[in-house]
Amino acid sequence: MTTATSGRFRDWYRERLLPVVIDKACASAGFAEPRAATVAGTHGTVLEIGFGSGLNLRHYPAAVERLLAVEPAARAVELAQPRIERVAFPVEVIGLDGQRLPVDDASVDCVVSTFTLCTIPDVAAALREVHRVLKPGGTFHVLEHGLADDHDVRRWQHRMDPIQQRVAGGCHLDRDIPDLLQAAGFRWGELHRWYAGRPKTLTALTRTVASAA
Repeated sequence: MTTATSGRFRDWYRERLLPVVIDKACASAGFAEPRAATVAGTHGTVLEIGFGSGLNLRHYPAAVERLLAVEPAARAVELAQPRIERVAFPVEVIGLDGQRLPVDDASVDCVVSTFTLCTIPDVAAALREVHRVLKPGGTFHVLEHGLADDHDVRRWQHRMDPIQQRVAGGCHLDRDIPDLLQAAGFRWGELHRWYAGRPKTLTALTRTVASAA
């Protein structure tokens, strides 16, 4: 395979096939309850980074007035269209990059991120942006996989992380989600940590609702 052909295949895989694979994998029934728990309490203007194929839409409560979506994959947004048409509130895709959110300071009531902080290249920049756009008293609703609490699982996560990044579009197995949130100035009352299944390297989950300190 020539370099040009290899590059075209990588682009096709990343832009067309991977969003479909992620849609199927993340639509698992086992994720429905954590997704619903994550977006519970959202209201007003909500910004979702890593909107993907809209798998959170059916779980948003009636208090949501509009949703601003940030998603880099055009194919994922295509897959989301039937779900967008079924919700009562307007959904506007406003940008491609969670590291640079195209909204004003202190302009949204809630930010939602599910299975996105694992992939954003400069996650610290994205968290600074979340901090910037939230209104005073606003909340950051997070559901994420990442670095496990168990030493043996962590060891395998570090080993497998380079492979995961190659096959899953830059997704990391070993980002320490609580540490990243805390370093960005977020605080929370409850932090839920559990394994959603096997392999544990992929299913060490964190769920929380945080606010800017």
